Amino acid sequence: MERRTTTPRPGWQQTVEEQGLIYPLTRYPDGSLRPYWDESAYYVFGLPEIEALEEVVEELHRMCLAAAEHIVTEDRFADLGITDPRVARAVAEAWHRRAELPSLYGRFDLHYDGTGPARLLEYNADTPTSLVEAASPQWFWMEERFPGADQWNSLHERLIDAWKNQAALLPPGSPLYFAYSSADELGEDLMTVAYLKETAEQAGLATDWISMEEIGWDRLSGRFVDQRLRFIRSIFKLYPWEWLTTDRFSGHVLDTLDNGGGTGSTLWIEPAWKMLLSNKALLAILWDLYPDHPNLLPAYLDGPRELAATGWVAKPLLGREGAGVTIHEPGTDPAPRDEPCCYQQLAPLPDFDGNRVVLGAWVVENESAGLGIRESSGLITDEYARFLPHVIL
Repeated sequence: MERRTTTPRPGWQQTVEEQGLIYPLTRYPDGSLRPYWDESAYYVFGLPEIEALEEVVEELHRMCLAAAEHIVTEDRFADLGITDPRVARAVAEAWHRRAELPSLYGRFDLHYDGTGPARLLEYNADTPTSLVEAASPQWFWMEERFPGADQWNSLHERLIDAWKNQAALLPPGSPLYFAYSSADELGEDLMTVAYLKETAEQAGLATDWISMEEIGWDRLSGRFVDQRLRFIRSIFKLYPWEWLTTDRFSGHVLDTLDNGGGTGSTLWIEPAWKMLLSNKALLAILWDLYPDHPNLLPAYLDGPRELAATGWVAKPLLGREGAGVTIHEPGTDPAPRDEPCCYQQLAPLPDFDGNRVVLGAWVVENESAGLGIRESSGLITDEYARFLPHVIL
């Protein structure tokens, strides 16, 4: 793994916008605009290195599925902050019926510097973003800058195949809706959903648009409907399950949930069991089940324990984009938190020429599918992180 600098292509901003990345710039607090898509540098990997990382990702995915089984079997929902019995039952049922429920993708965030083993920082298997830039613009960047080279990137083909494989699980005779929140000012959710909708259409599925805010409730039929009062039979949502099960329509969601077997009226993708994998408590449960595993960092739910001597990171169980994450150096006294957290060993992000790097490794269905790299100036990968392409040479 090596970071190399280069000169950006003339007109790069218009190019990546045409390839689906609608926000190539990030606005900073001082009002300045700086590149989010940053092709002033790129990362180089060797093929054996990528093959080893692919094996790590697929092993981590298997371990996470085993941890999900453990949570359900041992009734550890409270460790995830799932205290509503109805939600716990819905998640458990979705897990038991998972073979009947479409499930698409997820993203592992990994600590890796090219020397030691890759280690899991977190797993987002419910609403992962940075998909478009990983799947499309960086592939075309490689073809233009390094014709004949390769990239860890089969995302587009695997997503289409996943829709084809799971088409039979969708209710017949109605479109698959794709939903995003109109409250997202950046347009990241819209961009991601638009891309996934395109892959579903390329797989031959009938699709339609809707925002979460436009979804209606028909009291007469007791079903969710679109703006034209058509029943929403199946829907892919880029909207976290913890919101879906706590907002004002949560009762209707649970009452009409199709968890396989056609017992409800609305099939949601990703399925409810993904709540088990997008919760930071998963990191501590993995450490319980696989202590000293080389691809894991020590993590606990009841406090930093021995990590007080080595440093730790406190992560809210449901935090995103680095929100609420605090870093504690060795010897720091544990600070009280008002919300449940996972306490993970401090592993400062690898530093490449002053840039802090995290690898986002994608899984589609159950297989490794691609890589996206984000850089930040600080130790926390937040909303000001930059995306850089990579190549295998």
